[in-house]
Amino acid sequence: MRDYTKITSDKELDQMMHEKLSVVYISRNSCSVCHALLPKIQLVMEDYPAVAFGHILTDSYEEVAGKLSIFTVPVILIFSEGKELLRDARFIRVEEFRESLDKMKVLLEH
Repeated sequence: MRDYTKITSDKELDQMMHEKLSVVYISRNSCSVCHALLPKIQLVMEDYPAVAFGHILTDSYEEVAGKLSIFTVPVILIFSEGKELLRDARFIRVEEFRESLDKMKVLLEH
């Protein structure tokens, strides 16, 4: 499974958001769905080594909810150079996430 960068501050989040293409997974310790989904997302991310991959636990970085308008978890965000390209929350379908990532990766290669 692919490792991720733990994001615990605004500075780290801003760095991740400004990568050419990045995925940020947001979860909470008390969320069983979050814990079950993270390994599946890590497996998908193995196929995208050039895409930056970060994880935020809202328990240790509570300000992220206000900064990114997060109202529920889990959340997957895809960014490119500071712009949010995709937001998926709560009921995240892994294959749809993969398809979205494929499309965005192709767009950025041109």
